Amino acid sequence: MIDWARVRELRDEIGADSFGEVVELFLDEVEAEIAVLRAGVPTDNLESRLHFLKGSALNLGFAAFTEKCQAGETAAANGAGEAVDVMDILASYDASKIAFLAEIETLSVA
Repeated sequence: MIDWARVRELRDEIGADSFGEVVELFLDEVEAEIAVLRAGVPTDNLESRLHFLKGSALNLGFAAFTEKCQAGETAAANGAGEAVDVMDILASYDASKIAFLAEIETLSVA
């Protein structure tokens, strides 16, 4: 669900102090987009929203959520936005966020 190797890599790249800020920024920005999806985004905007979420999630190691966003983005790009299971994507984000927050404090990245 979470690519912990990617999380460690990011933390090593930017340093422990900046890492917390990146996590906070990620969660703030992603939560704003998630709120729009929960409210029922029109499918003509779905591709770009999922593209943004995919990129953000990939950077922070949300592997399963990234895959769901990629599949939805591809479907929307191919004109099948109505068929995208947005609730499944949102459930994946919720589960990923819970897993991430539960482990991030105890993650040994030394």
